[in-house]
Amino acid sequence: MKSHKDLKVWQESMTLVEVVYAKTKLFPKEELFGLTSQVKRAAVSIPSNIAEGAGRKGSKEFQRFLYIAMGSASELDTQIEIAVRLGFVEYDKTIIDKIYFIKNMLAKLIEKLDD
Repeated sequence: MKSHKDLKVWQESMTLVEVVYAKTKLFPKEELFGLTSQVKRAAVSIPSNIAEGAGRKGSKEFQRFLYIAMGSASELDTQIEIAVRLGFVEYDKTIIDKIYFIKNMLAKLIEKLDD
């Protein structure tokens, strides 16, 4: 691997960040420092942890950061569900599918690093 940017999971998670930022523009302004910032932070955390892990020495370190990215993806999934339940946005299967696709890719990469 030349760079974390070569990883498909990093590329997909960067696209997810763009989608999430567009979606949070629909959130109420009073949520700017509440759910809006949490959703953005969780989304940004996914590719950030992939990049940080890839820059570390050894596969065990990389795995640890991939697990953190996985946790952030789960957190984002929950936060999107909260936003839907509170009526901030309508349910968007595309965003949920993207989160699960990324989680699946992370799981496969973690497994591959175990070999």
